[in-house]
Amino acid sequence: MAPARPAAEAPGALGAPLYVPGPEGPWDEVGDRLDDVGRAVVCTTWGQWLTAVLLDPALRPLLGDDWPRFRQTPAAAGRMRFAVSRFVVKYTAATALDVPVDTLDLGYGPGGRPLLQGQGAGVEVSLAHADELIVVGVSRTGPIGVDAEPADRDVSVELLRGHVCTAQEGAVLDALPEDERRARLLRLWTLKEAYTKALGHGGRRRFSTFGFGLDEGGRVALSEAADAQAPRPVGGEWSFASHLVQDRYLVAEAHRLRP
Repeated sequence: MAPARPAAEAPGALGAPLYVPGPEGPWDEVGDRLDDVGRAVVCTTWGQWLTAVLLDPALRPLLGDDWPRFRQTPAAAGRMRFAVSRFVVKYTAATALDVPVDTLDLGYGPGGRPLLQGQGAGVEVSLAHADELIVVGVSRTGPIGVDAEPADRDVSVELLRGHVCTAQEGAVLDALPEDERRARLLRLWTLKEAYTKALGHGGRRRFSTFGFGLDEGGRVALSEAADAQAPRPVGGEWSFASHLVQDRYLVAEAHRLRP
């Protein structure tokens, strides 16, 4: 697998997502990053976990309350991806908490946001997937959101520009060479998805009401709010990152450090 690397417009980005090929890890680097900065983003492909997950005798108890949903998902590929994604969430969270994976209880908040319950209640998680890629963000230090899209996704800039961009972002987009506009739009899209997930608003806010730019250090930062309904930073210090993973996917991360 090609290593993840920061996207070009975010030279001050957070550490790139860590690749974990299966339940056996390696998890040491994930634990080290959690110890260093209090959060980590893990990526993998569901096909690489599939055999281990399906052959795990603890599949049903590890899925817990998700077992009925797993069984009722009609498409086989969707069923398998669902099971693997829940395993990746639980194994990553277990690393953050330094507890056995079978002791964790996963629930859901508004919009289907995964939430750790019981002894995991102090750890925040976020889940995203694109094609075979699965991305999990986990944080001990505040809300986290992650999102992913295929970097070559064929989108119409004209159709999505008004949905995704503020007026200022749209002007920047229009000034770019035509062959760069789609990549910039996708990067903005994933960043805004990650930010609203971290806020707990995933999918319920208009992306055109808030914008992103670069700060003086070249890091991605909130740059403007176009109206009073925009999702606002809520205390603490925010950080954002955008990465190219496997040379195929854009992965965005948003994190708020608790005050």
